[in-house]
Amino acid sequence: MNGDMNGTMAGAEGAGDLAAERAQSLTEDDYHALCEATDAAILDGGGFGWVKPQGRTVLERYFRGVMLVPERSLFVVRQNGTIVGSAQLVRPPRNNEAQAMGAGLMHFHVAPYARRLGLGGLLLDEIVQCARAMGYQFLNLDVRESQVAAIALFRSRGFEQWGTHPVYALVDSRICRGLYFVKRLQEQSRLTHYAAPSPRPDTGNPDSMTPRSLTLYPAIDLKDGACVRLRRGEMDDATVYSNDPGAQARAWCEAGFRWLHVVDLNGAFAGRSANTDAVRQIVANATVPVQLGGGLRDMDGIAAWLEAGVTRVILGSVAVKNPDLVREACQAFPGRIVAGIDARQGRVATEGWAEVSDMQATELGLRMQDAGVAAIIFTEITRDGMLEGLDLEQTAQLANTVSVPVIASGGVGSSGHLAALKRVAEEAPGIEGVVVGRALYDGRISPAEALRILA
Repeated sequence: MNGDMNGTMAGAEGAGDLAAERAQSLTEDDYHALCEATDAAILDGGGFGWVKPQGRTVLERYFRGVMLVPERSLFVVRQNGTIVGSAQLVRPPRNNEAQAMGAGLMHFHVAPYARRLGLGGLLLDEIVQCARAMGYQFLNLDVRESQVAAIALFRSRGFEQWGTHPVYALVDSRICRGLYFVKRLQEQSRLTHYAAPSPRPDTGNPDSMTPRSLTLYPAIDLKDGACVRLRRGEMDDATVYSNDPGAQARAWCEAGFRWLHVVDLNGAFAGRSANTDAVRQIVANATVPVQLGGGLRDMDGIAAWLEAGVTRVILGSVAVKNPDLVREACQAFPGRIVAGIDARQGRVATEGWAEVSDMQATELGLRMQDAGVAAIIFTEITRDGMLEGLDLEQTAQLANTVSVPVIASGGVGSSGHLAALKRVAEEAPGIEGVVVGRALYDGRISPAEALRILA
């Protein structure tokens, strides 16, 4: 790998327009510039698997192949619109469940003629942000020991060296060592580190794994501009909790929650965004990521909210009626599309829960996984707002069927319900978190207590 020590654009006077992006498609000029930058990096001593320049024919064939591989995402960095470097984010194949929590960074390089402008840091930050949004817990990479600038860049961005390979590469008949790095992407990782147990008295109890934390998503459901909660998804059975969505967003952020879960209820029934001003107030006041669902039925609507500051969008009814749109959205916005699966006694409900299909929730979950969603939010609507507890059996069944994270929703009414979910999640590790609404608003569970239980 070949890095660029300066990771920001500050001080890059006269550098022109600098940008990093995930390549969705490339023009002929792009391929020409990409191949030229790659060969220049190879000539300079690394940054790629080859040790000798390959020429445009070989490299273009290679990069066209990369663009076709679902598990690989090509990222490029541009100076004044011209590609001058690239890297690849490699996702584990679907049959590698044991390592599904981590992604890999490969072939990171910036052409020698475009270095010291902050492009290396710009490219690395874009990849880290994308991997984090996809839900990966860790980002792994390995690099030749001779790539001093790249190593310095990785360390400056929080990558930690964990190992050394003594016979990593053979370059010009000389053995070169390799360094292995990892970066934790999620502050509240749901993974447990295993280590040799320290000696301790025998208490008679079997050793147990340290419980992993779950994410709590406080719900802000919007109806006619106000924050409400429905019972069983019935619009006529709504309780108003706040007429100031922005203030409610601030309150949940100050309480320590790390995500906000927002649903445009009017939009869900109308098929288009309806509480636009209220959502904008929430985004403007939130200091944590926001995920939004309700009424999103086309690419324009999805793109508009992502550009407006929403971190992830939730696609519900459209997942059943237009799965091609879900797939297109996942390709255009990797890691930022979540599927909302709402079920009534196991059968998928659509159109604001007003219609029930014949499709089973697990079947739709597998389809959404194949489409590339970052997570699935599962709601058993007969329990939603009733405070009688989650449908743990269905939630666990879905989590054990798919390989993407599952967020439970619908029915939390007490601290005991959260504790029960925590226990079930140890047997169904695909459960990542839970949406809680009425119980928080009614004061049945305090934010501090809920976070403590799920920690």
